Amino acid sequence: MAINSTAEKIPDEKKAGKAADEKIGLLEKVGYGTGDLASNFIWTAMSTFIVYYYTDVIGIAAGIVGSIMLFSRIFDGVSDVLMGYVIDKTKSKHGKARPWLLWLSVPFAVSAVLLFMVPDVSTTWQVVYIAITYNVVCLVYTGLNVPYGTLNSLITQDQYQRSVLNVFRMSIALIGVLVVSNLTLPIANALGGQQFGWVITFMIFGSIGTALFIFTFKTTKERVKPVSVEQQKKTVPLKDSLKTLGKNKYWALASAFILLTYIFNALNSGAVVYYAEYILDNPLLVGLVTTAYTVFILVGMSIVAPITKRFGKRNAIIVGEIITIVGYLIMLIDLSSITLIVIGTVVRGIGKAPINGSMFALLGDTIEYGEWKTGIRNEGMVYSGGSMGIKVGSGLGTAIIGWVLAYGGYVGGSSVQSGSAILSIQALFVYIPMGITVLIMILLAFYNLDKKYPKIIEDLRARNAQ
Repeated sequence: MAINSTAEKIPDEKKAGKAADEKIGLLEKVGYGTGDLASNFIWTAMSTFIVYYYTDVIGIAAGIVGSIMLFSRIFDGVSDVLMGYVIDKTKSKHGKARPWLLWLSVPFAVSAVLLFMVPDVSTTWQVVYIAITYNVVCLVYTGLNVPYGTLNSLITQDQYQRSVLNVFRMSIALIGVLVVSNLTLPIANALGGQQFGWVITFMIFGSIGTALFIFTFKTTKERVKPVSVEQQKKTVPLKDSLKTLGKNKYWALASAFILLTYIFNALNSGAVVYYAEYILDNPLLVGLVTTAYTVFILVGMSIVAPITKRFGKRNAIIVGEIITIVGYLIMLIDLSSITLIVIGTVVRGIGKAPINGSMFALLGDTIEYGEWKTGIRNEGMVYSGGSMGIKVGSGLGTAIIGWVLAYGGYVGGSSVQSGSAILSIQALFVYIPMGITVLIMILLAFYNLDKKYPKIIEDLRARNAQ
């Protein structure tokens, strides 16, 4: 029996190794990238406009909104870990991650529309409704985003191809950011500008998002299997999977990096609408500022893959963050100058290109490190850390917006704001993001997996051969 078991084991492992080296075609790269475009039609629109919608359209106090967001995202962070474990247990003919894109694409769109359908009742019941619907949409997003992130590590094990997939993901996602930031307010205003207009806008976005998720499902393929055939046949217990994360220092660093990055992103996207209206005196400049930022991230990302291949992902990101600081220094020359704000934004966009192009590939590499160190491969659990960083980071960033506005005495819907409110808006758009950028550089100084990764893959393949 032992001889037969070995004879059966070797072909499976050879097949797994060959699949891991398979080249990824253009359609699959585009299909994978389209998944984040689908998310952005809903998630980015929410991140950019949800606080503004609740404060200026529905009339809820900014501090209350911020507290709801933070509580929801911390709760959602726990669900990310559980979803990662669910993915590692999932066994279907479509794989372990892909089927979730099919199963939850419609519920995600429906939950996002419900988020904007706040009933005309007392403020207390409106807050209750917002808390419930916001938690529901976050839970459904978890069910989509954790598998989607995990899919990168299941398509290929090649470090460079993962970076290329991530570049496609973030480049196409930024197209969604451009569309959402430039069209959300005009569409909502064209439909009346009140609650009805926002609801219809998100019905449109939700329908597009659902179709795009299905496209991702249809065009991608899971290839990578654990080195251990025994692990391929049975699920690792939750406590053992959690222990592997505790031993994976690079996973902790990568997850913390994503957390800080998404606090930054939430501040950058959520504060711009206030900055444009009350400091630049034109709310429609949201589209211009966001477009300048996004277009130059896209321009920079066109050369990210070869740069990271030569110098490493960490080094490219640190240099990018230094360029980001330069962009903020340009803004500080005159915070009310549209020209300087746009120039500084362009520089920031160039600086953020390596971050957007490498972030999730950086996290993906920690899967192999964890497998090499512990013998357990748990893609879902690893990517739950990234998703948790996205959720908690976005929630904390959104909460900071509400809290800082409340502390500064911001009055929603008022045409004139106090000096302290104006200062709070400047802090959200410039000063706090600058501080986060410095923290990211300090954090990544301790991440040196790029140098070790080739040897780790070599060791894993040697185990495979045995």
